[in-house]
Amino acid sequence: MSGALHAPSALVTGGSRGIGRGIALCLAKRGWGVTIAARGVEALEARVRDLTSLGSSAIAVAGDVSDDLHVTDLIERHLDAFGGLDALVLAAGVGSAGPLAGYQARRLDRQIDVNFRGPFLLTAAALPSLRATAQRNDSGVARVIALSSLEGLHPESGLAAYGATKAALISLVNSINTEERGNGVMATAIAPGYVDTEMSDWISDVIPKASMLSVDDITRCVELILDLSPQALLPQIVLSRREAATYQA
Repeated sequence: MSGALHAPSALVTGGSRGIGRGIALCLAKRGWGVTIAARGVEALEARVRDLTSLGSSAIAVAGDVSDDLHVTDLIERHLDAFGGLDALVLAAGVGSAGPLAGYQARRLDRQIDVNFRGPFLLTAAALPSLRATAQRNDSGVARVIALSSLEGLHPESGLAAYGATKAALISLVNSINTEERGNGVMATAIAPGYVDTEMSDWISDVIPKASMLSVDDITRCVELILDLSPQALLPQIVLSRREAATYQA
């Protein structure tokens, strides 16, 4: 999308840490303007300093991605800062392990809100801006990149709620492509196994961090997506760990 008539920009949810932080830094190094969104104000402010130190224009918007008013404010703040939206990166996510039997509804609801409801609402709100950007880009494309999980394709015992929300996110990506590719908006779900971030600390005594995927593995996938030709529709990228058995995260 280097042929855009404006400097390319992205909105990255979950941008203060983990995979979202890595993607935001990757985009800043490519010269993109970046809006990062998360709940923690201090962490966001620190990340903005990191991004601007790389020469990028960056802003932070604190809030809960599952909140309707925050979604509207997030899009408006991004457009005020950058004038367009070339890529929407849906990297915010939460997980909670536990067997299906007796699983608490409040834990399920939180994962649905952050992992699916928020991305659904944000994508719907961003579509007019993504379409407009695609129309004025030389490439004729704007991208949605959603961080799903291998759990959404091949469930693991104890992660039924998390896996179900990630499967729903993959389905959302397919729906975006069905409905919007004619408008120049194309989506990709990245579905990795365990990635070496804080979110995977809970299982590090079983799966050593050294055997997990790296954040750099994910950012390379993002760069691949952004560098595709406008004719290329890539619905899904699946990454498993080398040491995992087939279809394990």
